[in-house]
Amino acid sequence: MKRLFHLAVLAIKQVFRHRLRTLLTLLGVATGMFLFAAVETMQSSLRIATEQSAGDTTLVVYRENRFCPLTSRLPEHYLSEIRRIEGVREAIPIQIVVNNCGASLDVIAFRGVPPGDLKEYNPELEVVAGSYDDWTQRGDAALVGEHFAARRGLKPGDQFEAVGVRVSVAGIVKSPQAQDNNVAYVHLPFLQQASRVGLGTVTQFNVKVDSPDQLETVAARIDEVFSSDSEPTDTRPEKAFFAQTAKDLIDIIRFTRWLGIGAVLAVLGLVANALLLVARGRVKENAILQTLGFPRLSVGALMVWEGVLLGFLGGLIGSGLAALFFSWKRFTFGNEGLTLALSPSFQVTLTGLLLAVALGLLASLWPAWVASRNPIVASLRQG
Repeated sequence: MKRLFHLAVLAIKQVFRHRLRTLLTLLGVATGMFLFAAVETMQSSLRIATEQSAGDTTLVVYRENRFCPLTSRLPEHYLSEIRRIEGVREAIPIQIVVNNCGASLDVIAFRGVPPGDLKEYNPELEVVAGSYDDWTQRGDAALVGEHFAARRGLKPGDQFEAVGVRVSVAGIVKSPQAQDNNVAYVHLPFLQQASRVGLGTVTQFNVKVDSPDQLETVAARIDEVFSSDSEPTDTRPEKAFFAQTAKDLIDIIRFTRWLGIGAVLAVLGLVANALLLVARGRVKENAILQTLGFPRLSVGALMVWEGVLLGFLGGLIGSGLAALFFSWKRFTFGNEGLTLALSPSFQVTLTGLLLAVALGLLASLWPAWVASRNPIVASLRQG
């Protein structure tokens, strides 16, 4: 153990001895790991948005055979019939107006809800600035999600206009649900009239059931009730609805995995190449170390330590910068009124760091073998 510690200290001195070469290598590793962490952040956010968990209890009731909020129109009076279905704990009508139904990086989504029902339906919604009471008392007021507000630079008292709808910001809200952080909640009657849809018509109903094992049963029952109506419904769990509706968005994000694989291979090649150059330029030094009593295994271990150190430092810089970048920019993909917030996580950052260390270790094995196999006499003559 003591020998490994001394080899690690010597490796640190060797790495920082050639500062320019080390700096360029670290920049390359950090760039690759930044790209990998960015891809993994997208993949992780997608999994959270589409994979159902044991605690999911929300259904989305949409107009059958409709693909965009602009085309999904359901009578608001469906609400009373939905609430009478066994297993339904709560339901809320929602009118959605968006600036773009296709995949986009800048989606502006208004959600019109009955002001008296929002808090009861979504008790996890927390007002972090402004006032909930101000929102309920003013017809054109909006509760803006914190990510939406950060992107637009909005604060309580501001006014903004989009999609022909002009609102006043009454409060900034945050929620454990990513969708809530990227929309603006407004009064349902106000949005129905401002968007010219008309009173009595909504885009969808969000329904909460008593327990997760009732999702399929209640969904089937809702669709059965309205199957012969003039506006039949298509009811699915919320995350399944997102996965089905945002197909284009999901395909784009899944394609980025190839970029992550490319970044990993680039880091592996970069570190291996840098260490090979080090091994070939340090032939005489390695021979002297062996003359002083260093066994070949220690010479090789020294090279391995250098690879691990380069991987660790490059991974720390790249993964850390990716986490800071996504915390600062708060990118949001949107499709058909649904939003996917790219949120950094400690797990992704840690995975990037550990992968970089593993890549540094793997990339150092061949250079370590090259450095340790040369005979002492031949190495001294070559140097």
